[in-house]
Amino acid sequence: MRAIKVDTAIAVVIGFFCVSAVAAFGQQTPQPQPQPQQAAYPAGKAVEMTVMFGAGSAADVTARYLADGMARRLNVPVPVVNRTGGGGAIGYSHVQKQRPDGYSIIWNSNSISTTYHSGTLPFDYKAFEAVARVSVETPVIVVRADSPWMTLKDLVEHAKANPGKVRIGNSGTSSHTHFSASALFAIGEANVTHVPFGEGQAVVNLLGSRIEGIVQLPAAVVPHVKSGDLRVLAVLGSKRDPIFPDVVTATEAGYTVALDMWRGIAAPKGTSKAIVAKLQNSVKQTVESQPFADAGKAIGFTPAYLSSDDFGKLIARDDAKLAQVMTDLGLKKK
Repeated sequence: MRAIKVDTAIAVVIGFFCVSAVAAFGQQTPQPQPQPQQAAYPAGKAVEMTVMFGAGSAADVTARYLADGMARRLNVPVPVVNRTGGGGAIGYSHVQKQRPDGYSIIWNSNSISTTYHSGTLPFDYKAFEAVARVSVETPVIVVRADSPWMTLKDLVEHAKANPGKVRIGNSGTSSHTHFSASALFAIGEANVTHVPFGEGQAVVNLLGSRIEGIVQLPAAVVPHVKSGDLRVLAVLGSKRDPIFPDVVTATEAGYTVALDMWRGIAAPKGTSKAIVAKLQNSVKQTVESQPFADAGKAIGFTPAYLSSDDFGKLIARDDAKLAQVMTDLGLKKK
């Protein structure tokens, strides 16, 4: 009987510890479950590109070529939205207010500096992260093919002899073409009348003989030069334009003016380096492709990729240069 009681007691004790162990195990703090990883940018979401020029313009068409290439490489839609007005101020203001998450980018240019220094825009290039430069366009000075001016010097000397009578069209007050023309004739010490026009109207008025010349970007005049209606006197850039390889630069003609216009992609300030790098890579692959080079020849721009870092340094240098040029010309807001 005693043996049975001892065995029973042992069994009870063992059972107690087993139950306690099971209970204790059941009361342990639950281990955290692994969280699902966030999908990598752009995670299937569209990246909207703001273009500050009207639909169908050369800048707009170029942006759409770029957007198509970026879309294929990012594997998401890259819709182009035209936000025009204020010399670019409307577009810049919209994107500057967006979240820095990589889903809102802008097709920017030197206009970020000209609109700021003219007083149209309350913030400067530092409100954005430079993603990549895409292209370069050089302003050109153009006259009718039946005009008496065969060289840039011919036109400048005529303007000097007839103060205020030579009318030079541009793409709008404080536009890149406006201060390029202003710089050219200031250096040539010629007093001309600068006439601002809306989009595409400078060429129309030159063809109609209502003005003597225009300063425009190549895309606006290529078809009319090819048709024989207009003549390019000089390129107002740092080197000859591949689109007009036989046309001298203003510097070669004796007037030191070099005001290349770049275009590229920027994102709101604070966009992460990882997102900028992904956008930059999609731009690089697009710009260095043969279809984009072919588009440049057809439209009138030169593909000219620069990385985010190099593009940022270029923007800063150009901003200082443009500020000084605009100050010298009396176009900078005090």
